[in-house]
Amino acid sequence: MLEWASFRSRPQLQEANGPSSLSGLSTNKPGRKAAIALALGGGCARGWAHIGVLRALEEADIEISMIAGTSIGALVGGCYLAGKLDELEEFARGLTRRRMFGLLDFRLGGNGLLGGMRLDARLRQHLEGVRIEDLPKPFVAVASEIRTGHEIWLSNGSLIAAMRASYALPGVFEPVDCNGRLLVDGALVNPVPVSVCRAYEQPLVVAVNLNNDNFGRAAVIRHNAGEFVARKDAPAPAAGDLEHQARETKLGITGVMVEAFNIIQDRISRARLAGDPPDLSLQPKLGHVGMTEFHRADEAIRMGYEATVARIGELERLQTTLV
Repeated sequence: MLEWASFRSRPQLQEANGPSSLSGLSTNKPGRKAAIALALGGGCARGWAHIGVLRALEEADIEISMIAGTSIGALVGGCYLAGKLDELEEFARGLTRRRMFGLLDFRLGGNGLLGGMRLDARLRQHLEGVRIEDLPKPFVAVASEIRTGHEIWLSNGSLIAAMRASYALPGVFEPVDCNGRLLVDGALVNPVPVSVCRAYEQPLVVAVNLNNDNFGRAAVIRHNAGEFVARKDAPAPAAGDLEHQARETKLGITGVMVEAFNIIQDRISRARLAGDPPDLSLQPKLGHVGMTEFHRADEAIRMGYEATVARIGELERLQTTLV
């Protein structure tokens, strides 16, 4: 099990029935614009768009009162509050396919294909010893407890451990042992953590949903199963049968796991956001960016920035209304 050198004490864990304190309460005064609480959703490589969102909010001088993040949303949000967004952006923009493979430590016989220690080492270079309770604004990383299915809110303790637990994609990364609980990616239970911001009684909640552009994911299709043919006996496709060849494209083990996770995340997001919608939802157009295409950071960051700039007027009106 992973050990975290940056721990000063074990992190406080909260199950998703509310925070133990209301330290995230906004203290807006008359004459001021309401600060916004950000719910940064999961989305693997598409999550680099969160960097662009935060850049646009900074340029517009929009105050952030707290950040709740799931998966890569926790990674970007945590780095932002720790003052390390520049370093994260430089790392993301510098990724290529070759550099990505250099960060992967494949292992057999464990609880995931990747140990994650090489990525952890990069985080420790900039965030060694940083604790969540020392950040300038409230921060919550959402994770899932693999044994019970509980939604876990990490609001104290090692920032690195909290972020690492929140993006521990099952089957890909090793689960993280936090204070006796075995935690994996929070997108399994709360892909866009609007409910966390609501529990902290934030008056203005803005969600960043990275998977809204996946048109057709919720469709129900009637289909003829045809006849069962063993793969070895199946006839070879004709040279011009491009549609069949496209269907036969191999995803690989990791690809299958990531795409299955994408389906789960999309369905849960739709259900949870319908029941507890944000005051405003930012939805960068990222459907063309693959879940594992981390080398496309330039494009994702630009899309996040542009999607936010386009809604700045609405955000400012909401801030004035809610003071």
